[in-house]
Amino acid sequence: MFQSLSSVPKAGFATTLDSCDVIDAIRHQAGFLPEVQIDYEPDILTLWVTIRPELKPVFTLQLLDSLGKIQRAIFALWGAPDQYHRAPVRFLAFRGTGPFFTLGGDLDFYLDCLAKNDRAALAEYARLSIEGAVLNASGLNGLVVTLSTIHAKAIGGGIDAPRSCNIMIAEEQASFVYPEIKFNHFPITAVAILSRRMGPRAAEQMLLSGEELSARDFMAAGGLEAVVPTGTGESWIRKYAADSLPMHAAKTALFSAFNRRAGDLKEELEHLGEIWTNCMLRLNPSAISKLQRIAQTQDRMLARVYQRPPAVAANASSGR
Repeated sequence: MFQSLSSVPKAGFATTLDSCDVIDAIRHQAGFLPEVQIDYEPDILTLWVTIRPELKPVFTLQLLDSLGKIQRAIFALWGAPDQYHRAPVRFLAFRGTGPFFTLGGDLDFYLDCLAKNDRAALAEYARLSIEGAVLNASGLNGLVVTLSTIHAKAIGGGIDAPRSCNIMIAEEQASFVYPEIKFNHFPITAVAILSRRMGPRAAEQMLLSGEELSARDFMAAGGLEAVVPTGTGESWIRKYAADSLPMHAAKTALFSAFNRRAGDLKEELEHLGEIWTNCMLRLNPSAISKLQRIAQTQDRMLARVYQRPPAVAANASSGR
């Protein structure tokens, strides 16, 4: 059960919707939402999105689609200027579950696309990744503050989606690594997203080295807003939301202004998406074999973590 924050003033925001109303409205607008769970805390006007990939803890095409549907649904329902004071969602917060936050991009999907030479499917994966990052960075066009909390190891392109949020924090046991360079690959959105936070030089070093950083080292490099004790990531976000309600309009305006000043993220990411798709389709047989070995290594690692046979271990990552 969510902690009570009933004493928090809503700073003039008027909403008569309860948790079920908000969730039902979003689900009705968005449609089928696999691989995610949504929860709402009315006292702090916060919608929580928990990522729950069903096969492996990776960003699947279905997961990316669900995240985008939620973002678009919130804006469609309450994004009009005359809806601001009635809108029940002021903060959109992302979290994970299980022993990993994410293992990154969906290597099994990539390999299937490469076997079929399916450029369209790879391009769609890139498009959804880009759309989600742009909406997070803009706070759904200035409607909400976007936040994420990382509770465990985050790998590769799976870092970019939470880092595209206005605020990203991590618990002290979390770690961050981009290993893609080691198998002749790169994450779709990382160059643009990391450069905006860490600066181009630090981002380049992290992406080219493939070295793992602790949460505190990642923060020192500019990658995080805070490192918090184990088990306190969600409570940190709750306090941030409660404290920020009276100044929500100013914060969203400032985040929007800084996002605009950093340049046209959508244009930059679309260019990166095209480069990424071309790079994937240019992988030679040796590089593809390496991807296959990495995917198999993931299966074995998940089997050890969940103490299940490899064929069923991936299902455990969804908590089923």
